Amino acid sequence: ESYIGGRSTTVNVFDDPAHPIELGAAIFVEMNYILMNTSKELGLNMSSMIRSWPTDSENLLGVWNGEEFVFLQGHSFGWWDRLKLLWRYGLAPIRTKQLVDRTAAKFSMLYEPPLFPFSSLTSAVGKLGLHEPAALPGDKFLAAHGIHGRFPWEVIQASTRVNYGQNLELIHGLETLVCMATEGAVAIADGNWRIFDGMLKAAGAQINLNTTVTAIDKGRTRQWAVSYKSSDGTASKAEFDEVVIAAPFQSTGISISPAPDHVPEKVHYVTLHVTLFASPHRISPQRFNLSRHQEVPVMLLTTLPEGKDFSSRPEDVGPAGFWSISLLDTIQSPADPSQTHYVYKVFSPERLTASFIASILGVDMPQGPNNLTINDLPRKDVSWFYEKVWQPYPYEYPRQTFEPAKLAPNLWYTSGIESLISTMETSSLMGKDIAALMVNEWEAESINWS
Repeated sequence: ESYIGGRSTTVNVFDDPAHPIELGAAIFVEMNYILMNTSKELGLNMSSMIRSWPTDSENLLGVWNGEEFVFLQGHSFGWWDRLKLLWRYGLAPIRTKQLVDRTAAKFSMLYEPPLFPFSSLTSAVGKLGLHEPAALPGDKFLAAHGIHGRFPWEVIQASTRVNYGQNLELIHGLETLVCMATEGAVAIADGNWRIFDGMLKAAGAQINLNTTVTAIDKGRTRQWAVSYKSSDGTASKAEFDEVVIAAPFQSTGISISPAPDHVPEKVHYVTLHVTLFASPHRISPQRFNLSRHQEVPVMLLTTLPEGKDFSSRPEDVGPAGFWSISLLDTIQSPADPSQTHYVYKVFSPERLTASFIASILGVDMPQGPNNLTINDLPRKDVSWFYEKVWQPYPYEYPRQTFEPAKLAPNLWYTSGIESLISTMETSSLMGKDIAALMVNEWEAESINWS
């Protein structure tokens, strides 16, 4: 790629750098120690996600099941919101919070000795007692801990859908809890990619952008020869003492010779369509069965209707047709500074049609064939848009084993952790872990030689 950050990247609304919007990894949270500490060390400007959302709507968050809103939360989440939560869901929210805290405390032990650094993620997970939530589907894990009723299906499932595009019957219990660990959610004001750009600059690393690695070969020495080519087709080769593959193995297209001692298994990744757009229109309340005087919540999550059986396809988006719609910002139109435009982000399993966008904005659908896209809508209704298809995270199926950090001598792999937890923080943790394992090996060799 031409930029640093991978799936953590920003897009400028109206091509104006004053209005960056996260296209990929949008937030990190209080318990993300590496990202939090690095952001502070680099002097980056962190902003609360909740404080940055527009506040002119009565409700900050709503959960839509395709027929009605089953949950609404105000901006302040004051005593009345808490009372409504307990009235509808009983002790389930409290039990969920307690379970999240206990599990987070266990996971934090991965950061320090004696577990850190860990050569076997499978072994580390077992020692921490995290194999139970990783081996069970989210609904069964929650039920085993006394979390029943509507709360898992209306609130927790809405969170797994917006974060991972997966329903509770599919996603494993540990990743389910990650979705509920949202305390202190923040983002870097001008893009989370700046964390990783700052790491590289602080390391003094040589960076080759627009460069594709094609092969990794082992010669007669202990070094690996890495073959790569630049965007103009120029081929090169360089030798390295250590090589780290920091992308899902199956998507790299890299040939390795001889074959490593361990070849990572193929993991199925979610296909996520991200649509950003600006419009002078607010989301239509009538589209969501509200009166025309009511405002649609700023963050609109979705779940499945109660009593409807989607067990045959637990990743099914259901009648809602999308995972989430968020109102991210209000911006003055560059064409007409007197006109306010609203900036939205939509997560969906398929590309959005023009008819869908027109329906949620409450505007007339343009005449034409049925396959019209957002590009076919009048600029008076959609003044700017950006579409991106990601494979941002795996299907988090329940499992008990995970890829090792080392594939062969001096050949390392970070993406095995994505089947356990897929976040910016956990990928950073694997990078830190492998760096420590390397240093330990170097020190051991130094002692042996001396």
